[in-house]
This record gives sequence, structure tokens and C-alpha cells, in this order.
Amino acid sequence: MGTDCQRIRGERQLMMVKICKYDGQVVPRVQQTVQALAQIILFYTIFYIVLSALFAFCMWVFFQTLDPRIPKWKLDESLIGTNPGLGFRPMPDTGNVESTLIWYKGTDKENYKYWVKSLEEFLEVYRRPGLTPGRGQNIYNCDYSRKPGPGQVCDVDIRSWDPCTVENDFNYHKASPCIFLKLNKIYGWVPEYYNSTEGLPDQMPEELKRHIREVARTRPHELNTIWVSCEGENPADIENLGPITYIPRRGFPGYFFPFENSEGYLSPLTAIHVKNPRSGVIINIECKAWAKNIKHNRQDRVGSVHLELMID
Repeated sequence: MGTDCQRIRGERQLMMVKICKYDGQVVPRVQQTVQALAQIILFYTIFYIVLSALFAFCMWVFFQTLDPRIPKWKLDESLIGTNPGLGFRPMPDTGNVESTLIWYKGTDKENYKYWVKSLEEFLEVYRRPGLTPGRGQNIYNCDYSRKPGPGQVCDVDIRSWDPCTVENDFNYHKASPCIFLKLNKIYGWVPEYYNSTEGLPDQMPEELKRHIREVARTRPHELNTIWVSCEGENPADIENLGPITYIPRRGFPGYFFPFENSEGYLSPLTAIHVKNPRSGVIINIECKAWAKNIKHNRQDRVGSVHLELMID
């Protein structure tokens, strides 16, 4: 039996085809070149190992340039900028993220239960210092004459903020609820206070101006404060809102600033107690934070926050 074979190399030379003639019939047979395949597998294995090692080394060098507590871009260089926002709690449930309406029936515990529970969860880290890493050992009882030292954080003791306490259901059962305000954190931002009765802006509410003058007369050491005002947005809202009290003070004390991302830091809070809102109507409320370097824009909600309140 005679055999006549001719080798034909493929384009990539990964395989060889033998064309053999057996008794006058042409029969193709594929023959793998094991050595070539092994060389290619070894090459790509080493290639990807080296590539992964190079990527890991570059990432290691990159992270050596970063401080876990200090952002690389700060203030005007950052996306956040230098104008802190104002937020409020409780917020509507996550299924309605665009809503800012607090709506409940004051006589129905199951109905206002969500709002009380939401506030309780938000304030848990303030009530239990151990929940925030480092807060226990770094906590310091600050006041206007005792600022925190390096690495220390000021305490925010909300336990005595009656009637805005968890034990009192934040007064939601009496249809005169408490709403908590907080200022967003911006690393290194230092407020420029309205700490004088001179130069108060024209757009500042007269009632807040009177408060600042009273503080200047009786407690001048407390003037370094980011002041807060909350009022109805429209004349009807002002009438329906009724009186408001600020607990424990009307603003955020200056000793909480600047924020330097110290371990255990919690943002200062101010609670507003809406004492006698009119029931059955939606009340539009606008709260503003006041410092010389906080700008306000109602449309963009810069330096302020909008919310609605409705109690049936």
C-alpha cells in the first residue's frame, strides 16, 4: 500500500494538515503542534502576570499619594465647592425620594410611626457614641470658650432636647412635630460668621436680626454661630406655620468647624419644634443657614432646604 503525503501549513502555523494519498484516495488529517501551543500558553501566562503586577504596582504608588482622611481636592478645587447644603430629617421613604412632604395623622400612632422610627434611626449614632468608630475616646465637651484639640471631636448631646426626644416620640403624637436640621460637611471649610449687629443682610428675617442683637447684648461669646431661620415660603404658609422654637439654639456653633474628618466626628444638629401648625393644609417651609460665605438660591436650593408639612 503506497502513501504519498504533503504537509500544508496553516496561516497561523498552529496546526499542520497532512494530505495523504492512500491507494488513490486523498484523506486530510489534522495534526496539532503541541510544542507551538505550549509556547503560546506560556507566553500569555507570563504576559498577563507581568501586566497584573505592573498594574498593582501603579495602584500601590497612586494610593501612597493619598491620605485616607484628607481629600486630594478641597474647597474650590473640589466638586462639592465651598457652599454647604442644608438637610432635614425625617425624610420620606426611599420609594419616594423626590418628595419633601412630612404627612401624617397626629391621632394615629401607626400612621406617624414611620416618622418617629426614621428619626430614631438617624439619631442612633448621636445617642450611642460607641456606634461611631473612635467617637468614645475622641469625644470632647466643647463650648464657645473650649474648642476641641487636634483629633478631638465635639459631643452632640441630644438627650435633653425636650420635647424633641425619642422618649417623647419627638412630639409627633401631639401634632407639633420636631424636625432636625444638619449642615453638609465640607472638608476645611471655615464659616465667616455674622457675629456683629452691623452689616446684617437685608434679606435676613427681621426676627433673626432681633435674635442676633439679643445674643450680642446678653451672650456675646456665642456670636460665632451659623444662624438658622425657618419660615413659611408664602404669606399663607407663614400664617399656617405658627410659632417655631429652635433647640438647643438657633444655629450651629462655630466650635464644630472646620470639619477635618477626625475619627468620631458627627455633624452638629439643630431641631425646630413646630408648636402649633394648622391641620389639614400643606405648609411650605424654607430653612436657611446664615454665614457670610453661604450663598442662597431658592431655585437651586443652595444654602437652604425646602420641605412641606401636613398634619391631618
